[in-house]
Amino acid sequence: MENNQNLQKETDALIGKFRSELNIEGYSELTIKTYCDYLFAFKKFVKKDLAQVNNDDIIAYLANIKTKKGVSSATLNLILSAIKHFYSKFLKQNIAIDIKLPKKAKKIPVVLTSSEISNLIAATKGIRNKLILEFLFSTGVRVSECTNMKISDLDFEECTGKVIGGKGNKDRVIILSKKWVSEYKTYFERQNKKMNSEFVFCNSLGKKLSVDTIQKFIKNAKQIAKMDKKISPHTLRHSFATNLLENDVNIRYIQQLLGHANLNTTQIYTKVNTNKLKTIKNPLDQL
Repeated sequence: MENNQNLQKETDALIGKFRSELNIEGYSELTIKTYCDYLFAFKKFVKKDLAQVNNDDIIAYLANIKTKKGVSSATLNLILSAIKHFYSKFLKQNIAIDIKLPKKAKKIPVVLTSSEISNLIAATKGIRNKLILEFLFSTGVRVSECTNMKISDLDFEECTGKVIGGKGNKDRVIILSKKWVSEYKTYFERQNKKMNSEFVFCNSLGKKLSVDTIQKFIKNAKQIAKMDKKISPHTLRHSFATNLLENDVNIRYIQQLLGHANLNTTQIYTKVNTNKLKTIKNPLDQL
């Protein structure tokens, strides 16, 4: 019993150090929590010191996870990424390196039409929440970037902003809607200014909002608007990118606005932009 308790303490301390290193490396709070949760689950499965784990233990764990219903290849790859990072980069152990899983399928993103965006905004309760939804759609930022956004990051005169320490710990410039800036200034003077908060969006105590809070009110707005599509904060990011493509914005600019390291990631939106495809004249019709 005592040995189990000591092992648990050692594991907690080891994962605690791993958490600190991920934080120093600039990983987001969500990624850090996800990686650590996966490691705790892995430890519970193997029932041994994490430093004594081998490839067979990892393969057995992944096989066990794969048998569970509803676990996608994307989730499996994320679990393996967490384990690989822990052993190769943190513990400097050469295990899990050669383990490969099927690549996750590249699904065409769900996007909203202009009328669907308008309906979703209309169904959103509260001025602050409406402004958040408009901000997500009009800037294409990730929801975690939205919650971390500070007033000092925005230039209301130039209608631009900066994402500080986005995914991959990279900064980038975003564009602001003039309509949104006008609405936000009114909201700020009436409400946010009283909170004396550094964050663009905050709770009643002036603290930054949680990702969960935003996800919940968007889900509620979807239900009120009686929309069948699967909608999340990321759907608004997809819709932003697709809208820019439909308006002939250069895909390289879209890549920069979204903060994609690789252009191939951005090019998924060219598969969504079917409206442009419909305008192409068939060569047979031109004979």
